[in-house]
Amino acid sequence: MTIGELEQLLQNNAKKTTHEFKRLFHGRGGLYEGWRHLTIDSIDNILSVALYFEESTEDKLIKMLKEFTSTCQKYDTLVVQRRYIKGAPSEVLLGSVADDLYIVENEMKLKLNLLNNKNNYYFADMKNGREFVRQNAKDKNVLNLFSYTCAFSVAAKFGGAKSVINVDMSKGALKIGMANHSLNKLDPRGVSFLPYNILKSFSSLKKKGLYDLIIIDPPTFQRGSFEATKDYEKIIKKLPQLASKNCTLLASLNSPELESEFIINLIKQFAPSFKFKKRLKNLDEFASADENKSLKNLVFTN
Repeated sequence: MTIGELEQLLQNNAKKTTHEFKRLFHGRGGLYEGWRHLTIDSIDNILSVALYFEESTEDKLIKMLKEFTSTCQKYDTLVVQRRYIKGAPSEVLLGSVADDLYIVENEMKLKLNLLNNKNNYYFADMKNGREFVRQNAKDKNVLNLFSYTCAFSVAAKFGGAKSVINVDMSKGALKIGMANHSLNKLDPRGVSFLPYNILKSFSSLKKKGLYDLIIIDPPTFQRGSFEATKDYEKIIKKLPQLASKNCTLLASLNSPELESEFIINLIKQFAPSFKFKKRLKNLDEFASADENKSLKNLVFTN
């Protein structure tokens, strides 16, 4: 694909956008040879670009994106994040970004920080996972592990959850999670934000009762706190102590090195009362050349 062909693809995809977040180009999926380093997102009037490693064509690409943003009636702001540079700095090349920026997803408002190093508070590819939680949370006691900015919790409350316990080591992420609930004017009663090391907190979580819906959405690797290949097993082993009789489990993993069978086999071995039901379909705009290696949202029932 040439830069000119990429521009034409952006023009076509931009016609289909609304005010909600939409990925316009997903080079990370490997469907476009030579473009694995690039993603481009539409966020209302903002074009948000991420570069995952440096390429010799970067200057030409940036020139095209500036021209596209300037001439496309949908956008007036261009933000580029160079994730291959230490600290993953973001730069506003055109326009401006509001301090109180948020996206809208199925009527839910979720805070967004395009100038934050690395992650921007919002994982767009988990949209179907959040919708599943929303559709299955009514009157449930929900445990949200690795909650980050608590988007699953917002979805659960929109779906009528009785209670939600959000657990994450990052107090900063939980603070954004609280702001997400406030942004949506959700009743704070029954919602907890616990800055725990999950692997050391099972006894505390058990004391708070059994859970009808459990969400496990860990990072693949986070130095000093979680490594999926060795630590996911520790969580699965504790599930029988935390789950109610008819508990639903959403177990997620976004590692290209680990396939669905990794989690399915752990469940069979360490929590056999949970039965695999289905893998949630990923969004079309995040299509991958090898879907087995793409985002995995696996549903189990107890």
